[in-house]
Amino acid sequence: MERRIEIFDSTLRDGAQAEGIHFSVDDKLNIVRKLDKLGIPYIEAGNPGSNPKDFEFFERVRMLELRSAQLVAFGSTRRKDIAVEDDKNCRALIAADTEVIALFGKSWALHVENVLQTTRAENLRMIYDTVDYFVSHGKTVFFDAEHFFDGFRADPGYALETLRAAAQAGAQRLVLCDTNGGSFPADIADGVRAVRRELDVPVAIHCHNDLGCAVANSIEAVRCGAVQVQGTYIGFGERCGNASLSTLIPALQLKMGCRCITDEAMGRVTHTARYIAEVANYILPASTPVVGKSAFAHKAGMHVDAVQKLHASFENFPPERVGNNRSLLISEVAGRTAVANRLAQLDPTVTRDSPVTQEVMDALKELEHRGYQFESAQASLEIFLLKKLGLFQPFFELENFRIIGEQSESHRQISSAMIKVRVGDRSEITAAEGDGPVHALDRALRKALEVFYPALAQTRLIDFKVRVVEQRAATASIVRVLIETTDGASVWTTVGASADIIEASWHALADSVEYKLLCDDRNGVLEVCGGIAAGGAQRQK
Repeated sequence: MERRIEIFDSTLRDGAQAEGIHFSVDDKLNIVRKLDKLGIPYIEAGNPGSNPKDFEFFERVRMLELRSAQLVAFGSTRRKDIAVEDDKNCRALIAADTEVIALFGKSWALHVENVLQTTRAENLRMIYDTVDYFVSHGKTVFFDAEHFFDGFRADPGYALETLRAAAQAGAQRLVLCDTNGGSFPADIADGVRAVRRELDVPVAIHCHNDLGCAVANSIEAVRCGAVQVQGTYIGFGERCGNASLSTLIPALQLKMGCRCITDEAMGRVTHTARYIAEVANYILPASTPVVGKSAFAHKAGMHVDAVQKLHASFENFPPERVGNNRSLLISEVAGRTAVANRLAQLDPTVTRDSPVTQEVMDALKELEHRGYQFESAQASLEIFLLKKLGLFQPFFELENFRIIGEQSESHRQISSAMIKVRVGDRSEITAAEGDGPVHALDRALRKALEVFYPALAQTRLIDFKVRVVEQRAATASIVRVLIETTDGASVWTTVGASADIIEASWHALADSVEYKLLCDDRNGVLEVCGGIAAGGAQRQK
């Protein structure tokens, strides 16, 4: 029988503790909706006793009609030497009105004696009393044994006693936490097996990533009998983060045969990751397993040839299973077969022996010699290939632009850009200010084109990189500009290269806009304002 593994998402609690991550109440509500749609059964949404924002969230989240998820409120055992009903944080957990409560307590004697500064016996009473209090109020309690694996290594007897106190009080999950993220899979196996031998309560695992082992440790816990895996969806969290659920869910379901979410939902794993990254204003590394844009990217000629013949030769599972895309990278080291295959995706009549294949190979080598690099800029590559195939019609034309830079009396640098573009037989002149010449140019371009293409208002730059390609020429060196852009649903990268940084930036910016419009046009969602002549955007139809 297929083994069911519960997924417990802590993006809105543990993830919110990551450096640079800040969620508004509306952000948290939107992420709850997205995780619920994915079929995540437990969403830990915050500590209602810790701050007004979380308190407001728990008030508003009651209005959501969730299909599959249960909201979980997070808090600690009562404070030492007071009754549970007198602890304001415990009262706040009751007021949050969630069916499930994640309650953490100390399982490492070092913390009991040096952080809580109480006795081991009082810590056991704190655990029992608090779990019992919430169970008596009809709550399902998951007991988070904080620092369990450190405590188990130092004093296994006492670490197990803390779990026993929670179990006797009615906890329904014993969550073994590698809070410092310093354990290895063998440590996890020892701890999980010991708990399962001693106690008859289902075990969950909660791993941090301080040594890069959070995903491996979580998988080992499942292998040893854990029924629930906790983490944050794309791995960010306290310090080095938590186990990444966007990696774990496909690993458990597609590689280990467990059941975490439906097959249909599996196809939304990548979209959900990128959505959460967008809401969190977090740049998802391209190398992120499963959901990163490089997760199914193949560059070496041998790899490209093999994966074209048999996808499983270099892929754990088809990218479509998780909503990602295969990318065959083209560079100056690409072979004829790789280039021909990429061209054939755009024009099925192209073969390895077509004249255009050699033309493209020669042009790629020349452009990369001049500073371009297309393997990291697939959007620019696609536009380049469409032009070589004679299949590209621009959505706009640049007539001219002017950039002015000045410094005010307060020493603030101010840049402004004026641009004139033409779409069909109409021109638009617009100006904008920015925090530098490229920023000003970007704002002016989008402002001008939004008159014709309103969807461009949804796009924004999320990364801008400049690299000196040839340093020997000093300030006359060729520079390469890479721009990463998002519309909230997709992310794409474009490139420009020139001895003039403004010109290089312009090429990357123009490609960024053209690619967005190209994708919208293909998907049949391109919205064009009226008044454009047949020679403009409507010529695409």
